[in-house]
Amino acid sequence: MKPIHTFLITPKKERYDNIKKVNDTELILNSGITDHKFVSREAVIHETPIIDGKHFTRGTELYVHHNIFRRWHDVRGIEKNSKSYFKDNLYFCELDQIFLYKHEGGWKANQGYCFIKPLASEDEFSTNKEKPLMGIVKYTDDSDLLTIGEKIGFTPDSEYEFIINGERLYRVMTKEISIKYEYKKEEREYNPSWL
Repeated sequence: MKPIHTFLITPKKERYDNIKKVNDTELILNSGITDHKFVSREAVIHETPIIDGKHFTRGTELYVHHNIFRRWHDVRGIEKNSKSYFKDNLYFCELDQIFLYKHEGGWKANQGYCFIKPLASEDEFSTNKEKPLMGIVKYTDDSDLLTIGEKIGFTPDSEYEFIINGERLYRVMTKEISIKYEYKKEEREYNPSWL
């Protein structure tokens, strides 16, 4: 079966990413289904659409919107799948729900998005461990607006946290980039030790 407009995807591992391995012990971080932070965002394309499949192929790895795999409770307390659920661990996914995809061995942001690595704060009196509203471009889309490694600033509340390959990154819409700074190489990227 080939969908017309939407992608058909499966979770890369499980629907929820709520177990962390510490030495030889598995630690369950969350036992509920309500917290979006523990919904897996890693997916694999099972089938591309007939129309507007772009350069995606079957088996392409993705990072997608958390609501695709999320479960929820209705007003009667009955647990249900998201509206994206199709059958047998297959889910529908719109193109604008794909944020990052693997292309030719590396990661690439989908059109209109970029991923930003936060910078460590140098203010020894601040409780914030990272500089607010700025970072280094880690992944970008095909546009010529941003380049990888560039220091940028973005608008408040436009960032959305992702953990990709053990790194904490912010997904930011490209249109929310407000300034480009001259990047100084002595600045440190911020990656918390718990990752």
